[in-house]
Amino acid sequence: MLPFDVIEYKERVKKVKASMEEQGLEVLLITDPANMNYVSGYDALSYYVPQGVIISTNLEEPVCIVRLQDLYCATETTWMSQENVIPYPDKYLWEPKNLHVMDFISDFLKGKGLHNKKIGLEMDAYYFTAHWYHRLEKCLPDATFIDATSLVNWVRGQKSVRELEYMQIAARIVEKTMYNAIEKIMPGVRERDVAAGVYHDLVEGTGVYGGEYPSLSPIMPAGERTAGAHFSWTTEGKYQNNQLVYMELSGCYKRYHAPLTRTIYIGQPPERVLETTKIVVEGLNTALAAVKPGVTCEEVERAWQTTINKYGLEKESRMGYTVGLSYPPVWSEDTAYFKPGEKTVLKPNMTFHMMPGMWLDGYGVAITETIRVTETGCETITRFPRELFIK
Repeated sequence: MLPFDVIEYKERVKKVKASMEEQGLEVLLITDPANMNYVSGYDALSYYVPQGVIISTNLEEPVCIVRLQDLYCATETTWMSQENVIPYPDKYLWEPKNLHVMDFISDFLKGKGLHNKKIGLEMDAYYFTAHWYHRLEKCLPDATFIDATSLVNWVRGQKSVRELEYMQIAARIVEKTMYNAIEKIMPGVRERDVAAGVYHDLVEGTGVYGGEYPSLSPIMPAGERTAGAHFSWTTEGKYQNNQLVYMELSGCYKRYHAPLTRTIYIGQPPERVLETTKIVVEGLNTALAAVKPGVTCEEVERAWQTTINKYGLEKESRMGYTVGLSYPPVWSEDTAYFKPGEKTVLKPNMTFHMMPGMWLDGYGVAITETIRVTETGCETITRFPRELFIK
């Protein structure tokens, strides 16, 4: 069963085509698996090999091109007509300098008379390499290639009712997971045991809804490692007294994410940790209050930055980003950010992970929320006490 009605997929394609026309594109080759999923429904663990979805103003439906081994996955998960799911044999995979999947895609475009068009490519996507680009240039010398890296990403910005429902389910999953993980953290407990529990809860989901693998491994540093933003657990470490821990996790349902971060202290927290937590929460609350339609992303970031500046702190990195549908390696949608100079205007049903983490000398504190822009302000999709948890 498709996660969305066919009419919703068709509306997405219509919006993508409108954006293509605005940018002068006649063909778009989508290789980002999240964008492929968005327009076609395709969902499989096949993104380690070349694949793509082609949208053209000359074609009524998208065309999904996948490895022959993944044909059943494609026919089971996409909404298009059978003839628009096209498999390529393995011979295109194993000698890429001699024969490549981009050759196969080029031949398809030639067969449709699209070989000499303005073709958009996701040039800076994780799943598009320089070799792929050079093969396309060689095979399609009459085409004009244009960077369309974030075209579909921007179309995905305002979520539908069903998308928001899936993010709500993901939020309930991560809330349960976070609660259970905090309960397990205590002196002598192995970090990997808590991590194993996290994976169990993320997959088990709630009593009604099961979860999926998230697009990013759980971030779970302890002690001085909390000064780093992207550590996981250690394989041999055990939690200790007077130790700081933070966890950045995300539930995932139908590939939709709802990240959540909380910080824990085992023992009596030092004053600097208590004070940093207080500042982070105050800054987060101030930024949340600044979110509403018509406001720019930089104005939200400025509300946060101004608050922490009062206490002598400064955050150089972004403090939030769009989030929703995603595949590894990240759950960010890579469009709008809460950062200085970001002029993107907020609109209802845009969703963000507001990430006001502070990584300081020898320790870090992070307390985050996944949010939705409403008609008058914002609401938190994730709902969890906004505080330092003391064990």
